[in-house]
Amino acid sequence: MKANKTGIDRIVHATFNSMRGIKNAWRYEAAFRQEALMCAILVPVAFWVEATMVERLLLLFTLFILVITELLNSAVEAVVDRVGAEFHELSGRAKDLASAAVFFALCLMGVVWTVILFF
Repeated sequence: MKANKTGIDRIVHATFNSMRGIKNAWRYEAAFRQEALMCAILVPVAFWVEATMVERLLLLFTLFILVITELLNSAVEAVVDRVGAEFHELSGRAKDLASAAVFFALCLMGVVWTVILFF
């Protein structure tokens, strides 16, 4: 039986689990690597462009939403692939829905960045 961690010990262990998740996403997920590199370019741009503090936060917020959504999409795909390799309609639907979430996060990012940078 696994001992329940509490307080600072739980936070430390959760942080190590999160770092392992980021490492695995970088290692195994091409889309995550692409989006992380895009963020590495766009975060400095968000601070370089002339924008209000709220606009700057919106630019950064959309990048975080994209990365969070991609991580959740990757988690869904990993779980579905773990369950079985044979085709099942619900497995395909789960993967498609998670992919659609990433699509909408990209759309949100594109609209927000376009509006703030060009209008």
